[in-house]
Amino acid sequence: QVQLVESGGGLVQAGGSLRLSCATSGRTFDYYAMGWFRQIPGKEREFVAGISWIGDTTYYADSVKGRFTISRDNAKNTVYLQMNSLKPEDTAVYYCARGRGGYLGSSYSSAGSYDYWGQGTQVTVSS
Repeated sequence: QVQLVESGGGLVQAGGSLRLSCATSGRTFDYYAMGWFRQIPGKEREFVAGISWIGDTTYYADSVKGRFTISRDNAKNTVYLQMNSLKPEDTAVYYCARGRGGYLGSSYSSAGSYDYWGQGTQVTVSS
């Protein structure tokens, strides 16, 4: 059974930084792309960032490009999301997810391209 556990969320002032982590179980982490999504109540889950299985390809939503960085450490079975220059509109529950393959392809921003999800971690940015 694959499990994903996010951590690192919290309350931060606008302009501040947070680093989210997503630890995964299982020995197949290396072979799968990973992604981060976020969701606020009443809205659909929104793609934030994605990374291929060896980290040679990354994807970002336009709203976070230049501010957020996704990375992974396959030795630690962990994917990270470094968030800088945070804005109040970044407030959401952030979820990590495992891709269905090693590369995400053109559907990288679709939730259907991911098969396992974490429970989420709350990020709140105050103005």
